[in-house]
Amino acid sequence: MVLSYKNKFNLKYGFDKDEPHSLKEISDITGYKLSGLQTIYNRGIGAFKNNPSSVRPSVKSEEQWSYARVYAAINPSSKAHKIDKMFLIKKKPKKK
Repeated sequence: MVLSYKNKFNLKYGFDKDEPHSLKEISDITGYKLSGLQTIYNRGIGAFKNNPSSVRPSVKSEEQWSYARVYAAINPSSKAHKIDKMFLIKKKPKKK
């Protein structure tokens, strides 16, 4: 069985394989800025709406497609990472 990028993310960070996460949670876990993840999410919605023929029949909503794009973008081995890496900016550490 092939694992989705969401499954790989969850296994990497110790969650149940199918556990969902909000963009804020993904940001907190990975250290990427929420604004960059939101941009990738919005691009996923745009791709879903503008090119519906490229969307797999199993995908039921634009949100599902957008989250899949976010999970793929944060995985360095995916094509989406190469496309969206300009938006993946690490948060600056908080000063103590």
